[in-house]
Amino acid sequence: MIKVGYARVSSTDQNLDRQLAALKESGVEKLFAEKVSGKNTDRPELQRMLHFIREKDEVVVLSLDRLGRSSDDLTAIIDEIRRKGAVLNILDLPSFAGIQDPNLKALLTNLVLEIYKYTAEEERRKIRERQQEGIKLAKERGVYKGRQREYSADSRNPRKRYLYQQVIKMLRTDPPITVAEIARTVGLERTQIYRIKKYAIADGVLTNEQNRQ
Repeated sequence: MIKVGYARVSSTDQNLDRQLAALKESGVEKLFAEKVSGKNTDRPELQRMLHFIREKDEVVVLSLDRLGRSSDDLTAIIDEIRRKGAVLNILDLPSFAGIQDPNLKALLTNLVLEIYKYTAEEERRKIRERQQEGIKLAKERGVYKGRQREYSADSRNPRKRYLYQQVIKMLRTDPPITVAEIARTVGLERTQIYRIKKYAIADGVLTNEQNRQ
């Protein structure tokens, strides 16, 4: 039986230091960490962690939203942890460690988890509603410009602006470099390379001839 930690931030620009420090302080012996969106469960380190854990292991996370963003995803992950015979410890939620009755402890823990999942889902729903209202008002005023592109020549993030420029250079080479090769070189997903290429063609940065790879 060991303590297994999982830490996550949504992008490469964020750091994991606070989570890692809290997990190590809690006695975590095996650590899985990644910088990836929590929009679904298709995350390499999450899946490695779920495959690694064994019966009576303790999975430790700083907060429940590090495991997932949606109620359905959280339920699936928590069910998988339980199916493996492990327990979940969320550091910023009550642990009920002082309760001796295991059935009462499990009942209270499940109740807290369900309340948290419902609250998180409601907050995301409200955020989406506010975003849609803001977009509608902006369109009515004629100032809506659409979602800011993550990787572009105008990106506010210097690293992402640099990566965009490198991708464009490689897309312009003759003979062309494949999308898979570009993705490996710059460390981005192929879907992101395709997205950059699509917008570059639409903006006239790339020609259709340079779209053959």
